[in-house]
Amino acid sequence: MSLPLSILDLVPVPSGSGSSQAIRNSVALAQAADRAGYTRYWVAEHHNMTSVVSSAPEVLLGVLATQTERIRVGSGGIMLPNHAPLKVAENFRTLEALAPGRIDLGIGRAPGTDGVTALALRGSQDALHRDDLPDQLAELRAYTGEAGYFPPSHPLGSVRATPQDVPLPPIYLLGSSTYSAQLAAQLGYGFAFAYHFSAANAAEAMRLYRETFRPSAQLQRPHAILATVAVAADTEAEAQRLSSSIGLSFLNIRKGLSLPLPSPGEALAYPYTAQERAFVEGYAATHAVGTPGQVRAKLEALAGRYGADELMLTGAVHDPAARIRSAELIAAAFGLTGAAQAVREPVLAS
Repeated sequence: MSLPLSILDLVPVPSGSGSSQAIRNSVALAQAADRAGYTRYWVAEHHNMTSVVSSAPEVLLGVLATQTERIRVGSGGIMLPNHAPLKVAENFRTLEALAPGRIDLGIGRAPGTDGVTALALRGSQDALHRDDLPDQLAELRAYTGEAGYFPPSHPLGSVRATPQDVPLPPIYLLGSSTYSAQLAAQLGYGFAFAYHFSAANAAEAMRLYRETFRPSAQLQRPHAILATVAVAADTEAEAQRLSSSIGLSFLNIRKGLSLPLPSPGEALAYPYTAQERAFVEGYAATHAVGTPGQVRAKLEALAGRYGADELMLTGAVHDPAARIRSAELIAAAFGLTGAAQAVREPVLAS
């Protein structure tokens, strides 16, 4: 069986475009991924960033679910400390009612933003610095009966997450360290490692997840997803040109600049300092960029190195048609069901 492939989307805003078009671009990419045979399409949560339109992933998931037919759609992820667990349970039960059997609830603990915005989201310094993800997960599950309800004597014992006649979607914990890996293993959840922006702890996190996994009602065996950057084009030179936008965009984020996704022309013309050039080249060293065959070889090697059961691909290509083409070329290289038809018939929302 071919290695399952999925897509992680931050809904980037290309320079010269706007938020509404960025959302339409993502709908078109999700539809192409659906046709091409990808397993999942996840949307991240980020705040106070004009470069992406992913501040309300649960809203976007409702749109994506109605505009696709087969692919699973989910959060990559909901940053649970930013939200009341009851509201997350209600949102995702509602999504499950909208698209039964096609919703994933990916959960993280980072704020997905800067410190000031995190304070605005969480409401107090105490909430900002509290590290209680296990307690929040227990509360979320208690509203749905996933791990038993609150005891009747509990102050929240009468509260249930509605709608009640649909289950909570499968939970995946996201992380870039060993913390979430061990918690996911302890609770018997799937685990997704953010290799696309933090490769350092991947080997240890994936190892700990597998070695300490406990079967649960959701999963009988561990399921480890590795998120990574991948860009394919008909030639290696074109793929490298397209991916230049990703490096400059990441550099801008690290410099605290919230700017639209630069075009390849803007990225290639940028006057990098020697230090900036080294930073971008170091970041790009972990990416799978090239022809479809080159990308497949790199991705298969990556999955084998870290024991990934599934790869989740991300890549903020400036041209939405080229982004779709990249996803289709990779699907075809892996022989995903429907990939050949998808490559012949690309569709881009106007």
